[in-house]
Amino acid sequence: MKLRSLTLGLALGLLCACGSQAQVSNKAVKTPKAIQLFNGKDMKNWTPKIRLHEVGDNYANTFRVEDGLLKVRYDGYDNFNQQYGHLAYNKPFSYYVLRVEYRFVDEQTKGGEGWAWRNSGAMLHGQDPKTMLKDQDFPISIEGQLLGGDGKNERTNSNLCTPGTNVVIKEKLFTPHCLSSTSKTYHGDQWVTAEFVVLGDSLIQHILDGQVVLEYNKPQIGGKNVDNYDPKQKIDGKLLDSGFIYLQSESHPIDFRKVELFDLSNYKGDKEKLDAAVKKVLNAVR
Repeated sequence: MKLRSLTLGLALGLLCACGSQAQVSNKAVKTPKAIQLFNGKDMKNWTPKIRLHEVGDNYANTFRVEDGLLKVRYDGYDNFNQQYGHLAYNKPFSYYVLRVEYRFVDEQTKGGEGWAWRNSGAMLHGQDPKTMLKDQDFPISIEGQLLGGDGKNERTNSNLCTPGTNVVIKEKLFTPHCLSSTSKTYHGDQWVTAEFVVLGDSLIQHILDGQVVLEYNKPQIGGKNVDNYDPKQKIDGKLLDSGFIYLQSESHPIDFRKVELFDLSNYKGDKEKLDAAVKKVLNAVR
């Protein structure tokens, strides 16, 4: 599904420049400036939350900045022991495009589950990290999976997983935990750019190499697949139109060299300008 042709039937026309009004708004809207969530120097404005540890405790220096990269490492672990980690940016967002550049490196740490091999994620519309309990495994959120191949077998990337959430696909509530995208497999230690178009609760798209590989709408709290949470934070049926962004630690080392966000909140009340702004962001770097 090419970006230029996808519509989702929601009449959002994100990437359609047909029609004089859309063309006019496209010229009138400037390309939103990128906000560098990762500044290349430190983890300022980020908060770690690792299972079995308190909010803010960066156990065993799991998340670190070295050589201009935001790294996830496990050299301080004797055994992973399901100590799933999440690094939250300290400001919530609602309407935006998120761009993440990452690569998997080295070997999975001892004790990591098989499914977690070359597995990480960008958590979208997540709960405030301060509301996560010590033993909670995942934030209530929508996960855009970051996945790597083994050099032989196919494995789609930018899949969807739903810890404590559900989404709507083709006007039907989707309740299984995960859904595969239509992407190709990304083998080896190559750098991969994953993009996510997030428009409140109206639309979320996963994008790789200029192609929409998965999309859905009406993200909402519900379902299972999250443990040891505060019941006050899980109001089933509540639509998620904003939230915190997290990067994952699931037992395989990973590097991030860019985590940037284009804030589109100024355009959310004007569909034509919103469509034009999204198109400009997605076409800015190819």
